[in-house]
Amino acid sequence: MAEGYEDGITRTSSGRQTYAPDGLSSVGHSTSGQEAPEQSRAASISGTTTAHSTRSSISGPRGSKEDNDQDQKPKNKTGLPAGLTAGLNEENFSSAADVEMQRERTNRSLNEKDDEKDEGEEEENDPNLVDWDGPDDPGNPMNFPAWKKWLITVVAGLMTFSVTFASSVFSTATTPTSKRPIVWSPFSELFGRKLPLFIGFFIFAIFQIPVAVAQNLETIFICRFLGGFAASAPLGIVGGLLADIFGPIDRGIAVAVFASATFVGPVAGPIVGGFITMSHLGWRWTAWITLIMAGFFGLIGFVVIPETLAPVLLSRRAKKIRFATKNWAVHAKADENEVNMKELAHRYLLKPFQMLAMEPILLLVTLYMGFIYGFLYLCFEAYPIAFQQERGWNAGVGALPFAAIIVGVAFGSIFICFFTKTRFARKMKEHGEVVPEERMIPMIVGGALLPIGMFWFAWTSNPNILWVPQVISGAFIGAGVLLVFLQGLNYIIDVYKVNANSAIAANTFFRSWLGAGFPMFATSMFNTLGVPWAMSLLGFLTLALFPVPILFFIYGEKIRKLSKFSA
Repeated sequence: MAEGYEDGITRTSSGRQTYAPDGLSSVGHSTSGQEAPEQSRAASISGTTTAHSTRSSISGPRGSKEDNDQDQKPKNKTGLPAGLTAGLNEENFSSAADVEMQRERTNRSLNEKDDEKDEGEEEENDPNLVDWDGPDDPGNPMNFPAWKKWLITVVAGLMTFSVTFASSVFSTATTPTSKRPIVWSPFSELFGRKLPLFIGFFIFAIFQIPVAVAQNLETIFICRFLGGFAASAPLGIVGGLLADIFGPIDRGIAVAVFASATFVGPVAGPIVGGFITMSHLGWRWTAWITLIMAGFFGLIGFVVIPETLAPVLLSRRAKKIRFATKNWAVHAKADENEVNMKELAHRYLLKPFQMLAMEPILLLVTLYMGFIYGFLYLCFEAYPIAFQQERGWNAGVGALPFAAIIVGVAFGSIFICFFTKTRFARKMKEHGEVVPEERMIPMIVGGALLPIGMFWFAWTSNPNILWVPQVISGAFIGAGVLLVFLQGLNYIIDVYKVNANSAIAANTFFRSWLGAGFPMFATSMFNTLGVPWAMSLLGFLTLALFPVPILFFIYGEKIRKLSKFSA
């Protein structure tokens, strides 16, 4: 039982004293000494306890009631010094609605060396450790209102659209050079999501200016490379941001929205760029349009998107409490871990390649996704050859067939949303969790649609055949690319969970190189082999990779049991 005192301090049956302010701590949820170990084990992440719902989120110093009475300053009705509650309410903290998501999110922020420790009971009894205030804490991003979550998702998607749009709007002059989340992800784990996201986005926008006024190719190449490097921040961070605020069901839909923006951006780039280049504005306005778009979406995003990384929010909360109570022992779990650049370098630079070499699931899925990603960027060279060079269309009209790919991406997203809300949600309700191999079903569908679209495109490319069938093939290509890519990414996250950051870093690094490399040989291949056989060759390679999702759908669970990195 917990006894209440007039000074706002609550004493539990174990003799521990904690503050119990309104909306910040769980009065009546204190655990007894016998309950604590069980609660601790339930919240354990690979041997490390985060002690969720049963611990008061704000704990006072140890000692007697009399000692605390002498130490405390005048308090309001919450039991905290005046002004503290108002200051905390300015922060948008809320609660973990899903234990599994909390495990994944918290583990990403902690050093992996903590996996070997078992300090659950000690942490449970630490009166100075700040954590979320049970399942209804209004500060945990998992409990943001639905409208706010979806507003954040849409705005983050628009920011991502602007950087992927920039990667292809200039495609007639350069190849894509962006998407290096392997660099930005570690910073997001240390400093939160918002700061690295907007630093990278701001640098990306600024580098559009020298491109627009460049007087030589060297300036264009250097500035587009540096701008692309900075533009990788949204691509590397937004996925983690969505995991911070959504549970597993809605997260699947949110990621589909984000992925659509990722693919629609580079497909829309050539359409807009083609007409701009043909107009009186000239090619320089491809950079000015990108700058205007980035500035507009970036400003909205800065206002709308808050910090969402739980360890960073808890550290900020602990800091407020330390200064308000003058109890310098108050801290968050993340404060116990020293920033170790060696650990970060191992996790994001060495471990990804170690996993890529040792994990057959990661290797094959990454190979499949990398090929699909490279093919998407290869289309930016293949489509102009097929429609402008072969059919004689101008640059603006010749880019319009890309719209069919956008339609396919939209249908792919709708299919994923439908699948997530029906079969996936039903499995989650029945079993409490869903095996990762369920992600393979939409991936198999996409793997079948993609080669159909490729062969369709190849053998309707003859100028003597009406252009309509060849354009329609793009819808199959767009849907196939999205389904394979998105479900492959989700499968990697579900399989590796606590090691997902390292796995995604390896996947991103590999497929980004293919995305930049495929356009380099596309023109030569299509001019040498011709559109029908060049696209057919790519179709046969896609068919060779088609068994990958089928293999893991059937044998994935057995293969995962042999993995040293799988959760």
